[in-house]
Amino acid sequence: MRKRDLHILTSNIFTYTGDARFGVIHPEASDEWNLRIEYVQKRDAGIYECQVNTEPKINMAILLAVEAAQANIWGPEEVYVKKGSTISLTCSINVHSTPPGSVLWYHGAAVVDFDSPRGGISLETEKTEAGTTSKLLVTKAALTDSGNYTCVPSNANPASVWVHVLNGEHPAAMQHGEHGAGAPLCVRCLCLPLLASLLALLVRARPPLHLPLPSPAAR
Repeated sequence: MRKRDLHILTSNIFTYTGDARFGVIHPEASDEWNLRIEYVQKRDAGIYECQVNTEPKINMAILLAVEAAQANIWGPEEVYVKKGSTISLTCSINVHSTPPGSVLWYHGAAVVDFDSPRGGISLETEKTEAGTTSKLLVTKAALTDSGNYTCVPSNANPASVWVHVLNGEHPAAMQHGEHGAGAPLCVRCLCLPLLASLLALLVRARPPLHLPLPSPAAR
């Protein structure tokens, strides 16, 4: 039963709704009845109740929460790599029951062409029960490979990351994993204790100030 409108969806192995997405799974010679909802949508969220016609009646309520299907690119929103190194971007999609039919990568407004004369571009896609991951590899990165990269699954919202290919610079956010992006914070953390220590040294090194005593006439 769907609680928000008290609609009986299934009874035993029979379905009582015109919505073909709903069905019941009952393995033969078992005591299990599983409600199945295909191509779940946000409007399907809410409380569903399983009832057993005993005396007294037995029931169990289950809250179904529906999350937006969303792609996610691992790591920071901006990635820095050296010219000539490899750009490695991994995209995961949190859709488990229905994997995406395709995952496209865009560089700017153009689909990444794996057969382009540039060469050195490959894609690894893995579909498991835990979800789908798509890994884009661009070897021998050139300055022209800089820009916005977007992962676009066929059944989920896209995700983007900005890639900077640097010619000799060495920023703290260089792509060596996610730890590099936090390095500037540590430098700022060290500045305050260092400044306090310098001020303490200056105070100790300053000669004492001697004020002249007032003369007896001034008293």
